[in-house]
Amino acid sequence: MIFTLMPEQQIKIRAKDEDLKGTYSNMMQVLHTTKEEFILDFYFISPPEGVLSSRVIMSPGHLKRMIRALEDNVAKYEQKFGKIEEASVPESSLGFQVERQ
Repeated sequence: MIFTLMPEQQIKIRAKDEDLKGTYSNMMQVLHTTKEEFILDFYFISPPEGVLSSRVIMSPGHLKRMIRALEDNVAKYEQKFGKIEEASVPESSLGFQVERQ
């Protein structure tokens, strides 16, 4: 893959085949440990247990840019395919949650 950051700058990105397959997650936890970082933990929960699928650590500024990119992509998706209904909170308390420290 090649990403263009600015018209004059391109960065080649290498990815392992296994990483390109992606990882399924049905629960996420967001933590901020210090002023300098957010931690996004993605889990796959299949009772009676769960497993951490991926952990992403990023700066507050990059997190804010990611949120903006996600909002933009959701808006484009909804414009093309229709409104996305937010999933209800499951009774088992599985799902995406925010934990504040």
